[in-house]
Amino acid sequence: MTGKTEDIEVRLLLEAVFRKYHYDFRGYSMASVKRRMKQAKEHFECKTISQLQDRVLHDESVLPALLSYLTVQVSELFRDPSYYKALRELVVPHLKTYPSLKVWVAGCSTGEELYSLAILFREEDLEDRTIFYATDINPNALKQAEAGVYSLDRIAKFTENHQRSGGKSSLSDYYTANYRGAIFDKTLRMRTVFADHSLVSDSAFAEVHFVSCRNVLIYFDLENQNRTIGLFVDSLVRKGFLGLGSKESLRFTRYADSFTEFSREDRIFQKRGTP
Repeated sequence: MTGKTEDIEVRLLLEAVFRKYHYDFRGYSMASVKRRMKQAKEHFECKTISQLQDRVLHDESVLPALLSYLTVQVSELFRDPSYYKALRELVVPHLKTYPSLKVWVAGCSTGEELYSLAILFREEDLEDRTIFYATDINPNALKQAEAGVYSLDRIAKFTENHQRSGGKSSLSDYYTANYRGAIFDKTLRMRTVFADHSLVSDSAFAEVHFVSCRNVLIYFDLENQNRTIGLFVDSLVRKGFLGLGSKESLRFTRYADSFTEFSREDRIFQKRGTP
């Protein structure tokens, strides 16, 4: 199959998913989508992506598994510890000046970033005044995030990251271990609202003080990067904070001038105080 034919098939599949199920992946990076669709094609034992399209259009049970290929679900607690250390040392002092806080974890996937922030906010005595919004396009990922259960073989890395991020307690204080895995304390999510939300098609839904959206923009084309950053601009309070992934930047978006680089190395930005 030629690359051109495969491109046509991928675009038709994305259009089919949008028209039937209203999940919009049409503005995602083509290189990333093609790679993921090849994996999905093998998983469903389809010879072509057109055959996969036929499956998803006529068998709704295929959609949840297909979404797991189209959405990014690779993370860990306190991933990139220097980012969380910068939040703790540089951003938290500003957040402590607010009597109440709203935090949006956009593209929360299976919840690792949410629990990292919830633990950090508890350690910094901010938890009781904070509401977290954890959103993702994948309903199965949201269910996993709400359950807060992770395999035991991941805990050593989680623990190391927590320590390197400046953790003020033992990570083991926040979970119990049994045959199911490491089950994180349900009180960590008592102040969390989980919601299905698409960054490329839905609107802003709350005024927040901090948005953390890490390693999501790299999968979008420039148009959807602009749309997403525009959502964050609309959602953030004046001088609110935005955290991105280590390989992400605002430099080439139309909203670059809406922010200052608060911590360049850690990709933390602050919304400007004036338009």
